Amino acid sequence: MLRTLRERVVAAKKIMIVDDSPTDLAFIGGIVNKSGYEVILVSSGDAAIRRAKLEQPNLIVMDLMMPGINGFEATRMLSREETTKHIPIIICTKRNQESDRIWGLRQGAKDFVNKPISQSDLLEKIRALLALDQVAA
Repeated sequence: MLRTLRERVVAAKKIMIVDDSPTDLAFIGGIVNKSGYEVILVSSGDAAIRRAKLEQPNLIVMDLMMPGINGFEATRMLSREETTKHIPIIICTKRNQESDRIWGLRQGAKDFVNKPISQSDLLEKIRALLALDQVAA
């Protein structure tokens, strides 16, 4: 059966999920995958940087609190690296201080979502950023 144009466009989009919690990684990855996106699961900031350069995802959902390179650092590095600076990043964290939101945006994130995640809120933010990316292209 032929898929609709929207389903084909969604399926062509790769979303990288970065989180050191296997539970959160599986949960967020499941939400994104069930919505038709291709999912890349990564469990650390340094691995996210390497994989983003290689796989060029259309969007990254980044946890903040991770050992080694944390989400703030990984976001800053990705948003300043020539080969990855075009990839929108959504910070996804249990930290809900306004200062965390501001600092994440200053590091290059395009949006911010708090855990526990609202599935509809996360998907709305993903769709909005992908639509902006599509317009810019």
